[in-house]
Amino acid sequence: MVDSNIRQHFRADESNFINQILDVIATASNQYRPVLTNFLNPRQLFIASTLVNRNENLKMKSWGGYSGAEMQRLLIYPEYYVPNKADFNIDFFEVNYPTKFAELHHRQILGTLMGSGLTRDSFGDIINDQTQWQFVANNNIQDYITQEVDRIGKVHVQMKIIEEDDLVHPQSDWEPMHTTVPSMRLDAVIANIFNYSRNRAKEDIEHGLVRVNWEEINRPDYQLAIQDLVSVRHGGRFRLLQTGGRNRKNNIRLDLQIITA
Repeated sequence: MVDSNIRQHFRADESNFINQILDVIATASNQYRPVLTNFLNPRQLFIASTLVNRNENLKMKSWGGYSGAEMQRLLIYPEYYVPNKADFNIDFFEVNYPTKFAELHHRQILGTLMGSGLTRDSFGDIINDQTQWQFVANNNIQDYITQEVDRIGKVHVQMKIIEEDDLVHPQSDWEPMHTTVPSMRLDAVIANIFNYSRNRAKEDIEHGLVRVNWEEINRPDYQLAIQDLVSVRHGGRFRLLQTGGRNRKNNIRLDLQIITA
């Protein structure tokens, strides 16, 4: 159970995840061995790092298959242990398809993988170099992916296992942004960042056009927090980096990164 001192720093809907990480921390500490998580989003990594740092006998390292990955697996380990890439049990996949006759999109690949029965934490980032799509995943689902996923939408595909060296290195399109918002409500932040009316932001959320950390959120009053990753269909994406207190108008200062559609 999460004690009240920890709970007060996080959202109520994050309690189950906090309990999971506390269990991993307890295993690493009690059994004095490294323990690996599934893929975590930036907000989950932030929470996990906060919890691990409370234990002076443990360290941690995360990796998502390439430098700058958004989704990463976290290894929590005792001080004696020296981690390496092999500890993260990551496989690399390329989506082979007729590029001259078909076009794929990130949301299609994501939807296909999750629609096939995979959970979002079993695979990491989906990346491309304008034509070729690739992704990373837990190595214990290699056979499932290569044998079961053979179509994305109407396009026939083949999931090919590749080496780390063959992975494309996506260029970062994130741009820094500094703004102020009246509150951390989802609709208020979206309206400010994309210059929407509050009503439009509210409708987009209620119509299922907004995801927070890859999960559809349809509550306009949902409270955002540091390291949340928000995507707005037809608008773009943003990642909250930190808050900087309030200004004279009592608005909250935000530092973030943004990609516009």
